[in-house]
Amino acid sequence: MSDPQEHVVTWGDGHSTWAQLWPAVGERRGDPVIVSHGGPGMTHDYLRPLRALAKTGRDVILYDQVGNGRSSHYRDRLHDADFWTVSLFVQEVQALVDHFSLHDGYHFLGQSWGGMLAIEWAIETRAGLRSVILADSPSSMITWAAEATRLRSLLPAPVRETLAAHEEAGTTDSPEYAEATTEFYRRHLCRLDPWPDDLQATLAACDDDPTVYYSLIGPTEFHVVGAFATWDRDADLHRVTVPALVLHGEFDEATDLVVDASRRLIPGAAYLRIPNASHCPHLEQPELTLTAFSDFLAQHDSNLTSRSI
Repeated sequence: MSDPQEHVVTWGDGHSTWAQLWPAVGERRGDPVIVSHGGPGMTHDYLRPLRALAKTGRDVILYDQVGNGRSSHYRDRLHDADFWTVSLFVQEVQALVDHFSLHDGYHFLGQSWGGMLAIEWAIETRAGLRSVILADSPSSMITWAAEATRLRSLLPAPVRETLAAHEEAGTTDSPEYAEATTEFYRRHLCRLDPWPDDLQATLAACDDDPTVYYSLIGPTEFHVVGAFATWDRDADLHRVTVPALVLHGEFDEATDLVVDASRRLIPGAAYLRIPNASHCPHLEQPELTLTAFSDFLAQHDSNLTSRSI
């Protein structure tokens, strides 16, 4: 593949968003795709394998959301719910669309929280938006939290007791708590052993600056006490009128119930459950997942073969 192009997008009140464009390989056959990472509070690194979509003849745009990775950091804004809002991240997507002049046609692929952001983006009419992919994504954090509690109840008793004790004591930053969370993550986040370097890079970046994650989610995926704990867009899913693919893993923390509303309420949504995968099917079952993404995107391209960024 061609070397990536690095961009710094300035927007809003002095925010800077780092983005990386992987140019289409060969003839440009499809519309660009924006790839949005999870968290909120992670980085693009664990989604780097999706740059392979450039081999299907489309530009691929990866980026670190504001507060994370190579973009602007705001460590002094911990638990500042007035600052860390859905609107902030929606404005960031608009800045990317404007910067890369995507108004003639593009797709939005969101993983986990990135898929939540895709829902937020798609419920309004957006010039040029061809489709959205909701990979391992809830449409309601209330449902997510309930299912996470159920999955947590299936952990070994000593692990459950350690988690509960530290949450009650307010010591979720302790090594013992971190070790106990690993049992959950190895079942429902990524079932590979060892975890891929790209995933470890993302987790290390979040550990280095957990401001966004702690503010909006909480200490773990299954102890949701942040500002996004009540986020719920189930009632608005019918407003997503572009084609949508709902995809998740067999052992995903985004369980069957978590993705059920998106499957049922987004008009005409396509659906795929990836076997033998959890929350990172693009890492655990890459060939199957990447093929599903590329096939879906190709079905909904505007067939602009000459346009480039």
